[in-house]
Amino acid sequence: MRVRLSIRHKLFFTLLLVSAAVVVATYGFMRWSFERGFIRFVEARQQQHIDNLVASLTDEYVRNDGWQELRGNKQRWIQLLVTRQPHRRPHRAPWIKDALRDTSTTWPPPSKLPQRRPFRPLELRVMLLDASRSLIFGDTSQVEHLTLNPIRVAGQTVGYLGVLPGPSLSEIGEIRFLQQQTEAFVIIAIIMVVMSAALTLPLAYTLVRPLRRIIDASKDLAIGRYETRIPVPSNDELGQLARDFNELAHALEQTERARRQWVADISHELRTPLSVLRGEIEALQDGMRVLDRAALDSLHADVMRLSRLVGDLYELSMTDLGALSYHKAPVDPVPILQDDVEALAGEFVQRRIAVHVDNQLAGPVIMYADADRLSQLYRNLLRNTLRYTEAGGRLEIHIRQHQHEVLLCFQDTPPGVPESELPRLFERFYRVETSRSRSHGGAGLGLAICRNIVEAHDGRIGAQASPLGGLLIHLELPLMP
Repeated sequence: MRVRLSIRHKLFFTLLLVSAAVVVATYGFMRWSFERGFIRFVEARQQQHIDNLVASLTDEYVRNDGWQELRGNKQRWIQLLVTRQPHRRPHRAPWIKDALRDTSTTWPPPSKLPQRRPFRPLELRVMLLDASRSLIFGDTSQVEHLTLNPIRVAGQTVGYLGVLPGPSLSEIGEIRFLQQQTEAFVIIAIIMVVMSAALTLPLAYTLVRPLRRIIDASKDLAIGRYETRIPVPSNDELGQLARDFNELAHALEQTERARRQWVADISHELRTPLSVLRGEIEALQDGMRVLDRAALDSLHADVMRLSRLVGDLYELSMTDLGALSYHKAPVDPVPILQDDVEALAGEFVQRRIAVHVDNQLAGPVIMYADADRLSQLYRNLLRNTLRYTEAGGRLEIHIRQHQHEVLLCFQDTPPGVPESELPRLFERFYRVETSRSRSHGGAGLGLAICRNIVEAHDGRIGAQASPLGGLLIHLELPLMP
């Protein structure tokens, strides 16, 4: 069975392992450094002891004019070894008592006490040789293993102090001190690991708690609770993640609100023409209205109105999704506008609306755009004037260039739009006067489609009050370098 670990447990074990690794590495380094320094210290003490023994033996040789008095005098030999220690202890070591009780002249004495210990004292590892390297005190079988330290008198070598190889630690106290320090290091390392675990657990909980909030909030978001927000705990990466989550939740909330409004608006817009069609058809079925040419024309007009609405809805949805095909190429936007004005000139004449195009460009301009979509943009704006401008009015179109943009301004005569309504003109299904717009056949989608086309060309579109008393629509379209 596979154990599932939460991120809090993973973080806890990760921090704990890192802490343990640091503690172990620190312990190893400290022990290595301590032992290295301690061994150097003990070796220096041992060398000092050897030098003292050499000096003592030199004095002994000079005083007795040779080794005759020392040879065979085991007690004097032991006295020399003990009295010249650099750090004398207040109590005699057990091996001294054993050596003094031993009546033989062999050295080291055949005592079992040193063999039971892991380290032999330096005094039991030294031997005395004369100038011809004959043993005075020592073991003949171990001569070849000796390290010889010459004893000189008046520049001549009169003997040697031999030292058997062995551990550098020559004192039991030193050995015990090293062992105590090692045990203390181990205990300290264990305590540090336990403390790391005690500190890591709340730390892991503290670090993971914001993530738990985000996980819980994500579950709420997944079931449609878009009003969910989480507090921003800090300014670090977790705080940035919380802010990004809140922005995502806000965007989803806005999208959901727009979707509901979109569905409500579509239902509302489709209900009216369908209700009219249903009423007329039922009137024909009940015989309340004669099925003649006028009735068919009325039904056809309602169907065409419904067809235009569905077409506008389709184009708007395609532009919203970015699926509306754009075949961009270098084009001059001005001739396209002039062609569209000429194509709708008859309708402007019928509505008795004068059209004036003021082209202030010094010559042709080129932009990277889709000519068909630009024509759709222009015609939507022109039909907007045809639909709402009062008869006898006029439309002025001003074209000029500003740096790397071409500016187009469409301004017409009354009726105008209240200042408070201008920012909402490009919202889908929005109409200043619902009844008048519906009577003119508008569904409030034309300007929304215009905005999508302009934004697809990296341009900007806006609306404001016209100096002529009507509405002013301004376009800013980028030109090619």
